[in-house]
Amino acid sequence: MKYLVMVQCSQADYEAMQGKGNEHSPAWAQEDVQAMYAFMGALNDDLAESGELVDARGLTEPSRTRTVGLGDDGRSVITDGPYGETKELLAGYWVLDCASLDRVTEIAERVLQCPQPAGAPSYPVVIRPVDDGSADV
Repeated sequence: MKYLVMVQCSQADYEAMQGKGNEHSPAWAQEDVQAMYAFMGALNDDLAESGELVDARGLTEPSRTRTVGLGDDGRSVITDGPYGETKELLAGYWVLDCASLDRVTEIAERVLQCPQPAGAPSYPVVIRPVDDGSADV
């Protein structure tokens, strides 16, 4: 079965990873960023080798987001950047083809082991099965 595995982040976290600490997260040193990328690269390599990796991507910072919605008049409303009340947004994802929910949960637990500086916020890893259209409605 295919699963979407998602990690979250905030604009403040992206800024911290660029060395600009804030009340939300301490500044990351270049070594911290390199350790994170090395960890994620090794994880992706292992998943590719096992045949479970379908796709994986990191996303750009939330400030580069564009949201398209409908206004009260039914016309499009386009907003650049995340809404002010939005705290966490999708930071990256994997599409995995795993034998079971238990297996994809093991992978999510591994994602949680990604190195980061002390005091950086920790977010849960979200797992959602991909609907293959075969479910009864």
